[in-house]
Amino acid sequence: MALAAHSRQVASACTSSRVKAFAPARVARGAVVVRAECQAQSADGLTRRAVLGAGLATATSLALSSAPSPALANQLLSSEWEIVDLPVDKGVVLLDIGFTDDKHGFLLGTRQTLLETFDGGKTWKPRSIDAARDEGFNYRFNSISFNSNGEGWIVGKPAILLHTTDGGVNWERIPLSSKLPGAPVRVTSLDGKAGQAEMITDQGAIYVTDNTAYTWTAAVQETVDATLNRTVSSGISGASYYEGSFSNLARSSSGDYVAVSSRGNFYMTWTPGQTYWMPHNRPAPRRLQNMGFTPKGEVWVTTRGGDVLLSEEPGLSTDKFESVNINSRGFGILDVGFRDDKVAFACGGSGSLYRSEDGGKSWKRDRSTDNVAGNLYAIKFFSSQQGFVLGNDGILLRYTGVSA
Repeated sequence: MALAAHSRQVASACTSSRVKAFAPARVARGAVVVRAECQAQSADGLTRRAVLGAGLATATSLALSSAPSPALANQLLSSEWEIVDLPVDKGVVLLDIGFTDDKHGFLLGTRQTLLETFDGGKTWKPRSIDAARDEGFNYRFNSISFNSNGEGWIVGKPAILLHTTDGGVNWERIPLSSKLPGAPVRVTSLDGKAGQAEMITDQGAIYVTDNTAYTWTAAVQETVDATLNRTVSSGISGASYYEGSFSNLARSSSGDYVAVSSRGNFYMTWTPGQTYWMPHNRPAPRRLQNMGFTPKGEVWVTTRGGDVLLSEEPGLSTDKFESVNINSRGFGILDVGFRDDKVAFACGGSGSLYRSEDGGKSWKRDRSTDNVAGNLYAIKFFSSQQGFVLGNDGILLRYTGVSA
């Protein structure tokens, strides 16, 4: 599918409505911004569903209200980790976490889960999004990101985009086109000029804005299925007539992406400035589970059979990977997170947690989570003393910062 840049605008004195437009034109190299024309139309006679269906939306301030007090019975698992008691339903899967500073942050998940902390993640309180709830949808909040100035973004599925300029005190909903290729799965708030962000969908569409989403510029010319179906002679196993989406993806601090295909039979990379995603054969016999970056810029890979591999050099230019010893007992390794250049953690099914002290080259099992009844999906460190592991059934592990 060819991608087109799309835009929203705040109309001038002719109307107070924010207008969303999308032009299904092919994007030229370097991306083209499609401008929306001012439409002097009142939304008074339209229901919210009609507004969304027409690609229009009224700017809505999201009134975020606190719900019941959080539970305080956190359970210490070891000198490094504790399990945090959260005020959520057992079936909630936690998907992302973000902080404005070392104390204040937000936790996202399925079933429209949005929690807030003011003590570094020790305790959490629910925050409700009234406007989103009024739509009748049960949003899955996929990603949250703040820059150093407290400007933040949230994306979710069905397609939703939230924006704050005051560290999450107030949130505004920004309309997204119904023609957006795929569901937004990650958003990155960029430092520098206010209003800068990057958004990617599960079909590989990457959009960038520098004016608080009034316009979006496509960074790639087409979605990954279009790229692969156009290059069926590329020699990539399983890529011919590919249809689907990414199962996992990661972004480096320099803006590079690695992404695992939905079936795990190959992976793709993208570097800023490239027009298309680049497909690669998987570096292991087993299907891929996840990929990411070390602090030094090497690429790590996990497989569905519990293997971990590291690239032999930093960056995306190499296809050479080395298998490392982890002894996962057959449990899939779902994510890897680095506390610093040396200390890293890997997590997986049935509460599996592993620790490395040499930058991921060797691993030892952390038995403190053996009795955690659930799968651990994601690891995220914000500093050497602040880290979290997110899982299903509302499982949140907090790094206590007391390791040797």
